[in-house]
Amino acid sequence: MAYLFVEYPKCTTCKRAKKWLDEYKIEYEDRHIVENNPTFEELKEWIKLSGIPTKKFFNTSGNLYKEMNLSQKLNAISEEEQIKLLATNGMLVKRPIVVGEDFVLVGFRDENLWKESLNK
Repeated sequence: MAYLFVEYPKCTTCKRAKKWLDEYKIEYEDRHIVENNPTFEELKEWIKLSGIPTKKFFNTSGNLYKEMNLSQKLNAISEEEQIKLLATNGMLVKRPIVVGEDFVLVGFRDENLWKESLNK
């Protein structure tokens, strides 16, 4: 099964994750997060499958997040509004994202979680 790998190609974390996937010979379909931003429906489903809070889907180190002062604003808006905001611009979304049939991985900090989830 090929997984969906959502990335921003210039992102160093995405490059590391992609290299890791290639080293483990894990098949994936590559998707540019800015050119093909996740939709509201996709994000809603991915958040559910990931088991992590919506706020963890925000790219908190990104310039756009900082320019919009979202660290101060997110607590004041509903989860649905947060998802709608994420769907407006791929640069707001934490990456990389790996989407499987019954799981979603966000970020690439825990290689063990990736190994466990991707059965490697």
